[in-house]
Amino acid sequence: MKTDLEKIRQQLRKMAFGKPNDCVKLAMCEDVDIEKLDLSMLTEIKRSEKGTVEIKLLDRTKVLEQLAALADGGNDGAERFLQALAQGMERGNDE
Repeated sequence: MKTDLEKIRQQLRKMAFGKPNDCVKLAMCEDVDIEKLDLSMLTEIKRSEKGTVEIKLLDRTKVLEQLAALADGGNDGAERFLQALAQGMERGNDE
């Protein structure tokens, strides 16, 4: 399980300190290979009929709070959060 938790910590770091460049590229460019984009920060994207684009990114503050909790030795809440996240990742990989 520690390996899965380390993967989750790594993903949280990526989300907290990553750049949204690929999210913007997805919204603005017509011909993009989505498989090559890092969309880990993207939560929502909308394009209106008039061409207006709205991009919503994750709340970095919440991600940083989780990382801070883990750095402090990981309280029970953070540990439960990570375990639930790991289980969700496992289910996602099975599909």
